[in-house]
Amino acid sequence: MNKFEKFRAEFPVFTYRSYSVKENADTVEISYSFSIDGLAEFAPSWSFPKPQGFSVKGDLAFERLAFSLGMAEAVSYWKAACSPTVRVMCGELSDEQISWWKKLWFLGLGEFFYVNGISADRSSFVNFLSEGSFTCTSETERSAPEGCLVPIGGGKDSALTLETLVNAGMKCRCYAINKRCSISATISAAGLPEETLLLASRRFDRSLIPLNNAGYLNGHTPFSSIVAFSAEITAYLNGLKYIVLSNESSANESTVAGQEVNHQYSKSFEFERDFHEYEEKYLRTGIYYFSFLRPLAEFQIAKMFVSHRKYLPVFRSCNVGSKVSPDIWCGDCPKCLFVCLILSPFLTLGELEEVFGKNMLSDENMLGYFIELIGQSVHKPFECVGSIDEVNLAVTLAIRKLEQDGTPLPLLFEEYKRRGLYKPGNVDALNEECCRSYNSENLLPEEFRTILTKEMERLL
Repeated sequence: MNKFEKFRAEFPVFTYRSYSVKENADTVEISYSFSIDGLAEFAPSWSFPKPQGFSVKGDLAFERLAFSLGMAEAVSYWKAACSPTVRVMCGELSDEQISWWKKLWFLGLGEFFYVNGISADRSSFVNFLSEGSFTCTSETERSAPEGCLVPIGGGKDSALTLETLVNAGMKCRCYAINKRCSISATISAAGLPEETLLLASRRFDRSLIPLNNAGYLNGHTPFSSIVAFSAEITAYLNGLKYIVLSNESSANESTVAGQEVNHQYSKSFEFERDFHEYEEKYLRTGIYYFSFLRPLAEFQIAKMFVSHRKYLPVFRSCNVGSKVSPDIWCGDCPKCLFVCLILSPFLTLGELEEVFGKNMLSDENMLGYFIELIGQSVHKPFECVGSIDEVNLAVTLAIRKLEQDGTPLPLLFEEYKRRGLYKPGNVDALNEECCRSYNSENLLPEEFRTILTKEMERLL
C-alpha cells in the first residue's frame, strides 16, 4: 500500500468546519477552521483592506466570497492525507458547484499527483458533502463597481499590464498578497503612488509543515485560484469592476506532454473561463475577471516588456528569491533561466548579467533546466514558464544575433548548437508569426482589446 492509499484509509474525512468574519475600521478579517479528522487542525486567516464606513454585516454576497476563498484554501491542507471525503459544514454547495470544485482540485493538483506517483481518478479522488448554510439570506445593494484591480506579482507580465493600462488612461488600483519590494518598486516605476496598492495579508497555518516533515504528502497546489478569489474579495470591498490578470496563452501548455499535468492550470484560459462563469452564476457581484495578456505568448510579452526599460532593475519573477527580503533573482532555478532565455533576443549578454546578477547562460549547473526548457526532456520544469516552441525561437534569435556581432556563444547556446537544434533558416518568418499572433480564446472586454491591439501595433 502506497502513502496515498495508506493515508486515505487512516484519515478518511477532511472537514471544512467554519469561517468567521470580523470587521475593523479599515479591514475585514476572515478566519478559517479545517481539520484532517483524527490527525490535525488548521486555522489559516486573511486580512483585507476596505474603505472606512463600508460594512459587510448581513451581506450575503460577501458570505459567498469568504466561503469560496476557504474552498480554495482548503486544498493546501487536504493534500497532506488526501482524505476521500470532504465535509463542508458551512456555506452551501449545489451539485453543479461541487462538480466545479472537483475539477479545480483535480486539475490544479495534476503536478502534485504526478510528482508523488499518485494515480488519482477524477470522479472518485474526493467526495464533497455539503452540510451547511449561509448565516444571512438577503442581498445588500451596492453601487455599480468601476475601475480596475491589477494583481501585481513583481514580474514582467503584471508590470507590462499595469504600464499599458496606465498609459491608456485607465483608472487602476493594484493588488498583492503579502507585500514584497519588487511589488512596491513596480508600482513606483509605473508612476503611481504607494496608496494605489490594496494589500491583503494571508496567514498560512504553519502547523502543516511538521506533517510534511513527518512524511505526509506535499506538493504544488493551484495557488492562482487563491489569487482569483482573494482578488475578487478585494475588488468587492473597494468597489472595483475589473480584475485584470496578466496570464498569457503560453500558460495553457501542459507541463508533461500528452497528460493533464499543467503546473500553471489555475493560470490557464480553461480556469479563467471557469472562474468567470462561477462568478456570474454563484458569486454574482458584477465583477468581471479576465486576463489582459491572454491573447499573447511569453515571447511577445518579453519583447513588449523590454521596451519599458525602467522596469528592468526592479522586476522579479523568482519564486525562490521571493522568500528572502528584499526579493532577488536566485540565479539557480528554472524560472530564472527561463526569464533570461526569453529576454535574450532583446538584451545583450552584459545587460542580462546586470539584470540577473550572474551569467546563467554560461553556468553548467543550469544545463539540466535548459534541456527541459527547450523540449529535450520528458517534461518542462515544474515552474511558470513559457512554451517549448517560443523558448526555441528566443534561443535561435539570440544565437544568431551574437554570431552576427562576433560575440562568443555562452555555454548553453554552444550546447544548443552541438545538439543540432540551431536552425536559423526560417527564424524570421517564425519571429513575425509569433509577434503577430493573437489567441482568440480570451475574455477581453472591447475597450481592453483596443488598448492591447494598439500596443501590439506600436511594437510591430
